[in-house]
Amino acid sequence: MIIVHHLQNSRSQRVLWLLEELEIPYVVRRYERDRKTMLAPPEILQVHPLGKFPLIEDDNRIIAETGAIVEYLVEKAGGRLGPPGNREAVLRYRQFLHYAEGSMMPPLLAMLIVNRLGLLGRPAKPVVQKMLGQHLDWLEAELATHPWFAGEKFTAADIMMSFPLEASRHRAGLDQTRPNLMDWLARIHARPAYGAALAKGGPYSYAKASS
Repeated sequence: MIIVHHLQNSRSQRVLWLLEELEIPYVVRRYERDRKTMLAPPEILQVHPLGKFPLIEDDNRIIAETGAIVEYLVEKAGGRLGPPGNREAVLRYRQFLHYAEGSMMPPLLAMLIVNRLGLLGRPAKPVVQKMLGQHLDWLEAELATHPWFAGEKFTAADIMMSFPLEASRHRAGLDQTRPNLMDWLARIHARPAYGAALAKGGPYSYAKASS
């Protein structure tokens, strides 16, 4: 049985969602953030020395990094929700699977820090917002010709893209001025497996993003 170490309001929600989509049995070990610092609790260090989420345990393995976890689970499920059947879609799948964390999350993290700095962060906010706007404009254009990020079918790449776009709705200005992205958010939030993952993972404020 797979164990998912799941942090409240975090990127690890995607792992629960993927497991529900793949219908792989799992159990959740929930962790809550420190109410003052909003950091992960120190007990996760007993599982992995970096103390980062998500983590999964399976067959005496501990696997970190969301992208690596996604690839592991897709392989475990015999390729379901993995790379599509044609070369162009495969390339799109791989691009967005890695883009989510490699390119989209750094400016979102920067915006989180800027917002927490208050007045001190105000000078940097327009710079970070412009950067995020470029990302959102590109993603909006990508979904103008395809319903899903890898092409015509829903894949694990969409699951990877969920957190950065939910976070963008929450703190980076994503709204109805980018209708393709907002429609995509509404469609992923309507998936039964997404709802089942919320039920198991506990409160997740980003799920309200497209309402």
